[in-house]
Amino acid sequence: MTVDVILPCLNEEAALGWVLGRMPDGHRPIVVDNGSTDRTAEVAHELGAQVVHEPRRGFGAACHAGLLASTADVVCFMDADASLDPRELPAVVAPVTGGRADLVLGARRPQARGVWPWHARIGNAVLARILRRRTGALLHDLGPMRAARRNRLLDLGLTDRRFGYPCEMVLRAAAAGWRIAESEVAYLPREGRSKVTGTVRGTLQAVSDMRRVMAELG
Repeated sequence: MTVDVILPCLNEEAALGWVLGRMPDGHRPIVVDNGSTDRTAEVAHELGAQVVHEPRRGFGAACHAGLLASTADVVCFMDADASLDPRELPAVVAPVTGGRADLVLGARRPQARGVWPWHARIGNAVLARILRRRTGALLHDLGPMRAARRNRLLDLGLTDRRFGYPCEMVLRAAAAGWRIAESEVAYLPREGRSKVTGTVRGTLQAVSDMRRVMAELG
């Protein structure tokens, strides 16, 4: 079975070689270029990935463009900055294909000191606690690596196009009665500086987007 792997990208030229080179058999990468000013799109194309251009800036915009471009029954999302190892994708996908879960989030486990800055870790913990209370799902991480069935994701009618997209996915999935699970994945030193967790400002923006989504969904 082929699994489509959606990789939202903004200037990830330096990391793509490692990420795409470790993509497991049967996992087809879809690189969504979200307005990069480096050679992200060219490198992705040279390495055999499907390239989608999404000029509208926003993490959710890039993720959803990849979802619309995908054709596989099961799709994954993951960061393309080398902080997550594609070789762990099969373990995240297995509960979905095995019928044990409808949405699986990769719970990050830092593999080195400083991988997960304190401000990002605190923000993530607060949001995960709120999601546990709101959904009843035993989540400890918002899970930038995740898997679900494509058609069911489209049926959720996700509308956020900023950093609230992952949070909206969990909330709408829970409201639809989905079984939501976690699978531990290694969290590695990323290539370059994160646009989100690399700064307090970036983290606060992401948290603000997610809290906005939570408020909108009641």
